[in-house]
Amino acid sequence: MKLCFVGMDSSHTIEFARRLMAPDCPEPQKVSGATVVKAMRFETPFQDKAGLDARQKQLEEWGVKVTTDLGETVEGCDAIMMCINDPSLHLEYFKKIAGLGKPIFVDKPLADNTGNAKAIIEHASENKTRFWSSSSLRFVPGLVEACAKVPEPSLVSTFGPLGKAAAGSSIVWYGVHAVEMMQRALGRGARIVRTIADETGAVIVVRYPDARRGVVELCTGAWHYGGFVRGSEAVSFTADTSRLYSDQLVEIIRFFEGGPAPVAPEDALEVTAILDAAQRSADSGKAEATGI
Repeated sequence: MKLCFVGMDSSHTIEFARRLMAPDCPEPQKVSGATVVKAMRFETPFQDKAGLDARQKQLEEWGVKVTTDLGETVEGCDAIMMCINDPSLHLEYFKKIAGLGKPIFVDKPLADNTGNAKAIIEHASENKTRFWSSSSLRFVPGLVEACAKVPEPSLVSTFGPLGKAAAGSSIVWYGVHAVEMMQRALGRGARIVRTIADETGAVIVVRYPDARRGVVELCTGAWHYGGFVRGSEAVSFTADTSRLYSDQLVEIIRFFEGGPAPVAPEDALEVTAILDAAQRSADSGKAEATGI
């Protein structure tokens, strides 16, 4: 299967291509079933020309053709991976590729706000485009095992880092990982979000109408993930991030080959809505509705 990248401002382009094509990729990390043949580059606040040049050199060493033309990028490809680090550009580029009849993976988060996430889903529906979107943290074994042991939790708390976004909301851009883990465990239904921000990061409290509650702790300078899933029993987990890209790639390729989306659009929308409400709460100092 021939894949193309739209966007190169994310390090994920290198990490995904490495696992599919790099001769020196460690055997346990390798993923088969697809090859990246083309990639489209353009500058964003998240990557300048020098950084893109370095990524282009590496991708070309692995046989990827890099271009600045979208039509050339997608021509002859079987599926598209939209790896744009700047979420404010997701809707713009999704509109350009949704009508091509090719399945699409949108790297996290789905969009920069709830309205744009809804627009992506509507545009996909109008064009009958198969797509999905998620953070790789959704598939870490510890979380998957915890969800299997406690399939109907009432309380879920997760933690993760709060990276600094080059533009836009840091909560939306990097909080997606820990929020995605929480939403994976609790499922849909989030209604009210309250954010408490301080010099160490932010704590997000997510309320559900049926007395479920999620708590997400985002920490600056602490690059670890984990959490607790509590219901009939309490299960803790620490995320093993050694296979993040490999495990997500397996899901991506399975979908591109015709399998079901591992994450429904409604889940991707809710993750974005929680993040959007969390940023608005941080700004207002009040609880905010998810609006979905």
